[in-house]
Amino acid sequence: MEAHVPSIAGPSLKTRGPAANLAARRAAGEIHADPVQEKVVQRLQSVYDQLAALVGHPVPKPGLLARLGLVSAPKPPAGPQGLYIWGPVGRGKSMLMDLFFHDAPVAQKRRVHFHEFMLEVQERLHRRREMLAAKGAPPEADTIVPIAREIASEARLLCFDEFQVTNIADAMILARLFETLFDEGITVVATSNRKPDDLYKDGLQRERFVPFIDLVKQRLEILELGGDHDYRLDRLRNFDVYLTPLGAWATAKLDEAFRALSGGGDGEPRVLRTQGRDVEIPRAAPGVAMAHFLDWCAKPMGAADFLCIADHFHAVIVADIPRMGPDSRDKAVRFVTMIDTFYEKKVKFICSAATAPSGLYVEGDGAFEFERTVSRLMEMQSPEYLALEHVA
Repeated sequence: MEAHVPSIAGPSLKTRGPAANLAARRAAGEIHADPVQEKVVQRLQSVYDQLAALVGHPVPKPGLLARLGLVSAPKPPAGPQGLYIWGPVGRGKSMLMDLFFHDAPVAQKRRVHFHEFMLEVQERLHRRREMLAAKGAPPEADTIVPIAREIASEARLLCFDEFQVTNIADAMILARLFETLFDEGITVVATSNRKPDDLYKDGLQRERFVPFIDLVKQRLEILELGGDHDYRLDRLRNFDVYLTPLGAWATAKLDEAFRALSGGGDGEPRVLRTQGRDVEIPRAAPGVAMAHFLDWCAKPMGAADFLCIADHFHAVIVADIPRMGPDSRDKAVRFVTMIDTFYEKKVKFICSAATAPSGLYVEGDGAFEFERTVSRLMEMQSPEYLALEHVA
């Protein structure tokens, strides 16, 4: 088996890690000193240092009996206790995760949005059950454990962005899944907008989920990244959130806004799932999504799809909203549904449009009702709205 830590060239491990990376960004003038972030980064540095101490401790190769499956193969050395970092939007959770994950001294490491990770777990479970059925084997009493061990063999450090639980299918398996991952020695670092006790709040059969909350509090160090300063709001205030007219200038400003809200990241496509449907996000980073108007409003998307987007992103950017008319009624209806949903969830909405809100849909069925959407688009540009907390 391949050792789970790399030989790392370049600067000594003792001079690297999230604390050094944060200091470098501060020295470059990219960020300001923040005592709350400093406390959290020191805990991340401690995890980094413990991982670095494992460098040079490869996993013993399995003997003949292990290769024949007669005894268990030797496991990699257990990693350090991980962290669960929670706090409101805009306090720097994703940035600190970037600084930690960038040069974490683990060869087998993975950073993934928690929703995507759970989609993958559910797909693995489905494939395994299908495989056993095809072989005529009886159903396993516990399919979760072998899947968890499979994941543990692929990554010794798991970093989760935006840890939240909204799906009952996920809620019912999390305790067993993570109990096995922890027993396999996996180090977990997670960020979330919710403290552990508020995960899956008001969810169906939540009493069956409570053991997972207890497990998180037992096996991870819980850190609150609070503070009064909302860096996301600072960045939003630097941008016009409603850009018109359309053109290269507006497109460039939307890209600039995405990069600012994502901490400089390019983003990548993501797929969410709700009620058995896939919801495609063309460009996503932790907390921020971007799409073209046609990506969502020219496709058969409904309230549940937009609610799923609103639950996962505190800021959404939509490019090239056109002037709509009688032949665009379906698009206008979806646009109204999208704005209503984002408004109720206090999603921060940035867009480029062909005209001011009052000129977007003036003729056609529902044009009168569209006036409410015009009002909401105007309010969503206000400093008061931008300062509101996202309702996840």
